[in-house]
Amino acid sequence: MITIQNEIIKKQPNFWNQCLFHPTDAIEDPWGKRILDRISADGAIKTVRIYTMFEDIVYIGENGDLCYDFRVSDLRLDYMVEKGFDLLLAYAGMPDCIAASTGNKTSVSKNKTRYKGKMWNSAPPKDYALWEEICYEYTRHIVERYGIETVSKWRCQCFNEPDIPAFFMSELPGTAEDTVKYRLPAYCKLYAAFERGIRRVSDRILIGGPALAHHQAFLGGWLDYVREHNLKLDFISVHNYGVSPRELNDGSKSISVQNNIRKHQPCVDTVKAHGYDHLPLLVDEWGFSSAGFYNREECPALMGRETELFSAYFVKLIHEFVYSDYKIDMLCICLSGQHEMVEDFSGFRNFFTLNFIAKPIYNAYILSAALHENLLASEYGSNLFVVPTKDDQGNFAALISYSSGNFDENLPAISENVVLPEEFRGKTVTVWCIDRNTTNPYRLYQKMGIDQPSEEDLRVLREEGRLKPVLIQSASRPLILELTANSVFLITAAE
Repeated sequence: MITIQNEIIKKQPNFWNQCLFHPTDAIEDPWGKRILDRISADGAIKTVRIYTMFEDIVYIGENGDLCYDFRVSDLRLDYMVEKGFDLLLAYAGMPDCIAASTGNKTSVSKNKTRYKGKMWNSAPPKDYALWEEICYEYTRHIVERYGIETVSKWRCQCFNEPDIPAFFMSELPGTAEDTVKYRLPAYCKLYAAFERGIRRVSDRILIGGPALAHHQAFLGGWLDYVREHNLKLDFISVHNYGVSPRELNDGSKSISVQNNIRKHQPCVDTVKAHGYDHLPLLVDEWGFSSAGFYNREECPALMGRETELFSAYFVKLIHEFVYSDYKIDMLCICLSGQHEMVEDFSGFRNFFTLNFIAKPIYNAYILSAALHENLLASEYGSNLFVVPTKDDQGNFAALISYSSGNFDENLPAISENVVLPEEFRGKTVTVWCIDRNTTNPYRLYQKMGIDQPSEEDLRVLREEGRLKPVLIQSASRPLILELTANSVFLITAAE
């Protein structure tokens, strides 16, 4: 039995309906707009993290001066503003024209180049004053275009994963020693110049970093630098991936929400130890596995990204963060590998397939957006993860996930009676479900036994990916759920 009580445990702001949209330059393309249109219309995402992509903006003029062409950048930001998203802007990448080197570029992608043949320049600037000037001019431009009232609601961060070779100083090994000895001081100067450039525009703009990959010594050293130099810092951002494809392939780790929880704790501890636990802590990239640009070709277990496993994982992760009281103020799923698909179901980390079929993880984001801020007390059995909420107008919403620690598909089916508080008994209950047989295009695709879907097949699969209520009834009647392994339910009660 799942018993929901009317006692409010705490206020719980929504930190989970956020994403990184990658590649950023897909925003100006039809397929990227199609995804963003759907996300916006469904209310699945509130804040989107994107790169500023300075390499598309900055060049050297005939007189040797820095020059700027904001046209493509404006197209991207205009679209995001039009769709109503708040933004987390990663001030990156490094333009070749100010980079200390152009000989060490990385693709950070399944293929040999990034989207549209671009590469990531991992070098620091040859002159940090030039980096400051770029940060200043870009910030001044977006404030002039969108207004300080809008931009001050966004967040601006310095760079991306500067503690690993893939994004910063790729000519060096990724050892902890090299990271602290070389990358840390270079990033500290990068952040100081970033901070100066933005503050020249306005102190109202929220700034932070470092979008940490995983090096805690790097994070601690940077926080010490910020304090010693009295630099403005409004938030701290880190990344959190549960396992790697290598660990899944060799069996050293399995898919488990506890992997993410264990990786979050050192970040919380480092931030607290350095005196910054009063600031928002953002997880601005997460996934049950790293390498969003990998699929089943590199790791067969990544097919879980196509199934009910990923939606159950997401709901359970929300549950664990909410009830553990770990400090977390944003949780952004990383949507990467979107441009590398050549078929519909192959295990990339994204919301939609090649032919725009919604995956279970996307629909879990729609369901999670229905939760309210007042977290209610509840009682329930093992392998159940319940997040019950209500708003101040008396509307109720609860997310329920049923899964084992490693998301075993052989977990026995159970029948659970859900008991709501008396105050909701006169309302109408609506139930939505994601499980192996419901709102699950990949499982339907398997049953259809087809290799190349026809247009009619695609229509059927897209319809399967559309959320529809599975039950509507009076709250005064008994509410019984049939839960199977890795199933997710949303229950709402309203007039």
